[in-house]
Amino acid sequence: MLPAAPLETSPTATPDYRPDTAVGQRTMLAPRDAKDRLIVGLDVPDTRTAQTMIDRLGDSVSFYKIGMQLLFAGGLDLIPGLLVDGKRVFLDMKLLDIDNTIANGVHSIDNLDVTFTTIHAYPKAMRAAVAARGDTGPGLLAVTVLTSMDDSDLTEAGYSASAVDMVTARARDATAAGMDGIVCSAVEAARVRAIVGPDMVIVTPGIRPAGAAAGDQKRVVTPGDAIKAGADYLVVARPVVTAVEPAVAARAIVAEIEAAL
Repeated sequence: MLPAAPLETSPTATPDYRPDTAVGQRTMLAPRDAKDRLIVGLDVPDTRTAQTMIDRLGDSVSFYKIGMQLLFAGGLDLIPGLLVDGKRVFLDMKLLDIDNTIANGVHSIDNLDVTFTTIHAYPKAMRAAVAARGDTGPGLLAVTVLTSMDDSDLTEAGYSASAVDMVTARARDATAAGMDGIVCSAVEAARVRAIVGPDMVIVTPGIRPAGAAAGDQKRVVTPGDAIKAGADYLVVARPVVTAVEPAVAARAIVAEIEAAL
């Protein structure tokens, strides 16, 4: 996630749940089982490495994220094969541009049959994405504040709000815009769940199993604690893709998810 936009909150945005959530859309976006709640980030340098990792993970993983690094190395070409194999795909685009460009980008993503894509949590950008998405388009996730950032990083970037305050404000804006879910740290997941209610998806990166190195992440949470806080999906990259036995690492995370449910 990139830093969130300045706090351009709508005066009509409230912490109330969305009254018009489509049951069919929520059912499509909801986790199918504990394994489905783990989204493995294919944060690798090329498609050959990605395919090798997918093969090594086998049936231990059912959901993959394709983000910036792999997108610039041909990652879109992996999507058809993943879908044929019954996998779900989170295309982490982090769209932010003028309304027309966002709308056209969402139209293009509609054709890829991915489960999720991401939009920066600017109210105008979110509204443009929601208006452009077709009935069967991807779930639109609002990117709030990077899990690699804390309050001091936000201050340095010119924001006056704390990470928690910015995330909660963005969650209200995303709800008002009609987005399908929120991307935030699991540190804020319980607060976000109280704002968005049961029908919006919460996706939490910055997940680290107990004992794993935090790396460049700052607002980190274990898999079990993230689920208990209200997260629907956990995005995990390095603790799986850099493991000596990636499938073993993935299964251990799924087991922790199952224990927390």
